[in-house]
Amino acid sequence: PIARGMAGEDDVAALSFEDALKRLEAIVARLESGEASLDESITLYAEGDRLRARCEDRLSAAQARIEKITLGEDGRPAGVVPFDA
Repeated sequence: PIARGMAGEDDVAALSFEDALKRLEAIVARLESGEASLDESITLYAEGDRLRARCEDRLSAAQARIEKITLGEDGRPAGVVPFDA
């Protein structure tokens, strides 16, 4: 069984990316084990969906902050521009 209780929307929003990912991995393991009842599976799936969205938001925010260093003609860093993924 999963040690923590089900996280609500506020709880999920407060999690770091790493904590949300760990919780999501625990949920996936529980669902894949086949030991969860139907009601528990539905609840876990809903929480997992919130956690997935949280992780996706955090990754998007991080990607938006990544910048590419531009080099001048002499090969030295000359500035930064937004990184195109």
